[in-house]
Amino acid sequence: MCTYYEVPGREQLVLHFGDVPEEEWRDKMSPLYRGPFLRAKGEAGRELVVGQWGMIPPNSKTHIPTGKDGKRLSTVNARREGMAKSWTYGGPWRKGQRCIIPAQLYVEPYWGTGKHIPWQFERADGEPWGLAGLWSEWTDPATGEVLHSYTMITQNCDDVPVLNLMHRTDPKRPPDKQDKRTVVPLEKGDWDTWLQGTIEQAESLIKVPSVELFVHRAKDPAQQVELPVESA
Repeated sequence: MCTYYEVPGREQLVLHFGDVPEEEWRDKMSPLYRGPFLRAKGEAGRELVVGQWGMIPPNSKTHIPTGKDGKRLSTVNARREGMAKSWTYGGPWRKGQRCIIPAQLYVEPYWGTGKHIPWQFERADGEPWGLAGLWSEWTDPATGEVLHSYTMITQNCDDVPVLNLMHRTDPKRPPDKQDKRTVVPLEKGDWDTWLQGTIEQAESLIKVPSVELFVHRAKDPAQQVELPVESA
């Protein structure tokens, strides 16, 4: 799962995503921070709004995501395989509340050396990522305030070079059943389809990108290591 990314600068946001909202957000995003996301506006428009990264489930008593049993949930990532039937994500998915999350880079954990090395991924062309997500609204039962929240969709990448090196390997599972996860990048030409299209059209856009699309390295240059040749 992805639990850290960095928001593009304001000039890049305006250039690629449109006018920025007046609300403040964090540039370096971790769970429950507030960040910008792009959603549909009207029949053919788009708008950037600010919301909490970590979708708030229906009937949650607090903005901190909690389940029906009151236990805290991690909702920054939605697994594409189960989101349609999920109590938290199913409603937004069926209603077409899809969004695009601007990210200059995102980080995944590399454990190939036996310790956690934050590994960052950027686009090779220098442009920001537009990552697929879902958004929702939640009304605070105590104050009546309406809050936006969003989640980042993830997909399996067990057979994808480089990406399948991220995250811990489960020794109890075979290599092709590790269920390693990665985000869902969307190309600009597909943004309107993701935001305005049918469920079937949106589903067709959930796919792993070509390795040539991105550049990657350790976030801290002092931790840079060479990845295994067979998976690089």
